Amino acid sequence: MPAAALAPSIHGRRPVAGGSALTLARAAAEQDWNTRQLAAPVTAPRVRVWTYPAPGVVFGCAQAALHEEAARAARTDCELVQRRAGGGAVLTGPWMLSSSVVLPPDHRLLAGGTVSSYRWLGVLHAGLLRDCGVPAHALAPDELARRTSDPALGWACFGGLSPWEVIADGRKLVGLAQLRRQHGVLLTTGTLLYRPEWSLLCDALGRPTDDIARLDAATTSCAELLGTAMHIETLADGLQQMLADVLGELEEDDRA
Repeated sequence: MPAAALAPSIHGRRPVAGGSALTLARAAAEQDWNTRQLAAPVTAPRVRVWTYPAPGVVFGCAQAALHEEAARAARTDCELVQRRAGGGAVLTGPWMLSSSVVLPPDHRLLAGGTVSSYRWLGVLHAGLLRDCGVPAHALAPDELARRTSDPALGWACFGGLSPWEVIADGRKLVGLAQLRRQHGVLLTTGTLLYRPEWSLLCDALGRPTDDIARLDAATTSCAELLGTAMHIETLADGLQQMLADVLGELEEDDRA
């Protein structure tokens, strides 16, 4: 399905219930916002929900060499961005709804360590998607231990699975990442609304064409599971409201 068919009907930030907004931004702007949030002590939760006007490739913090090589090779017109959080390369675009959740370092939902910090967020996403008719569930660590991932896709975020990420029909639907700093913790998510153009990601990294089919097999999307498009603003409003319900009052941040 072409990107234009499901591109969101928004420009900039659109206020929604609870004081947050759906933000239409390029991947670099999202990463800049994420970085700024941890530059000073975080005293209250902050949330942004994102989507993208154009495709971009976001490399994990350990993929600096891949990022540099992709930039030199210039095999794609996609924006190429480095993030500070870990994990594999992510293909952002109009097919993805993302969120950034910024928490104080002593927040109750961070107790128990890195893996357990994901649990509430994965369960929240899975519940929201089930409410929309998507048969999703968060992948508990014991279930993950019984599954196998394709080693050929270790470079791609959506090519593998981590604890509490969300799957449906046995395939990945929502990816999670986090960044812990002295001033606070950033938790990020990415939900596939419809099937990404995986060829853009593979081209950018010079991957073989076989990896396109592998990514197709490893992932699914809301549209594929529902048999119809899901309106991005409906899902974004629901996500923002559920985050506000769990986190309580959110701190406003009007910076772009």
